[in-house]
Amino acid sequence: MSSIIPHYNAPDFSLPELAVAPRVKTVAAPKDGVVPDNYHGTSNYPEYLHAGDGKWLLAAESRMDSVLVLNGENVEVVEARRVKQGDPVVVGRTENGEEGIYVHTTGFDPPASENEDKFAFRTRGTRETPFSRCYDDLYQVLRHDREHGHIVWVLGPAVAFDKDSRDAMQGLIENGYCHGLLAGNALATHDLEAAYFRTGLGQDIYTQHLKPLGHYNHLDIINAVRKAGSIKQAITDLQLKDGIIYACEQQQVPYVLAGSIRDDGPLPEVIADVYAAQDAMRAHAREATTVIALATQLHSIAFGNMVPSYRVMEDGSVRPVFFYIVDMTEFSADKLANRGSAQAVAILTNAQDFMMNLWNNLKG
Repeated sequence: MSSIIPHYNAPDFSLPELAVAPRVKTVAAPKDGVVPDNYHGTSNYPEYLHAGDGKWLLAAESRMDSVLVLNGENVEVVEARRVKQGDPVVVGRTENGEEGIYVHTTGFDPPASENEDKFAFRTRGTRETPFSRCYDDLYQVLRHDREHGHIVWVLGPAVAFDKDSRDAMQGLIENGYCHGLLAGNALATHDLEAAYFRTGLGQDIYTQHLKPLGHYNHLDIINAVRKAGSIKQAITDLQLKDGIIYACEQQQVPYVLAGSIRDDGPLPEVIADVYAAQDAMRAHAREATTVIALATQLHSIAFGNMVPSYRVMEDGSVRPVFFYIVDMTEFSADKLANRGSAQAVAILTNAQDFMMNLWNNLKG
């Protein structure tokens, strides 16, 4: 595994407190969508279940706020709404082996430094933090995961409002740095608006000058796409030649557009059923090795809650899932961390500067 991917230190199950751990218990779900009392709610950390005789099972494809269904030695992490009557749901709310459940929070921690002070300044990223090292690490991660991982982007419409950031995202997609794109109606609408009208919400995407009657442009493009029946057909009918969605269609990169209450239109591909959208996003969460959530608070938090902090690879090795949240303010990063995704790395900048930094260092 590449040096940019930290080594995973598995738990030492020979430790006395774990060696005497009981076998984990399950209770049958009483009905569809209902879990038993004292169910175990999952975190985004690696979680192990004691199957007996010293054998511990790691839950793969995890996510927080779900439950564990144990069939033999198969551990499945299931959203409570998807539990079926009779499913053997793991019960127990301790996390250190007392009930056969062990939550491992330090698997990717670096060795403790003897020189590490107990008190220090600037231990948390803020607007004063220089992010040069974060960028350098991200470049390496993306180069690695382009070939050996699954890179998922979570984008807000700000990425499409500027010509340079939009071009940069198109370039990253065309050069293999995106394996899945998650967004809402707005990102796709304004990207297609830019492809046809060269505007974003009626403003020229380069000069930012308002165009006459430009406020109609996003509605007109939605109408045109709905008339065509699909985004793919609209790209052909309208002879669109550039953009984020165009690149996804040309490179066959899957994208999920999740609907919201405030959507105009929406575009035909927008998933109106919130739980169907969640399931579609969850499919990418199961594969993700690196996530970049850019300029979209609600989508970032939603996907952050679906993504575990680790991934079990095909060869059985365990690696971290890198999660970068990029925004102008600390609020989005703080809110994501407060919702349990403490492993998320914040880069505080605007969408255009971030995209241009990435593209200038990864192109070619």
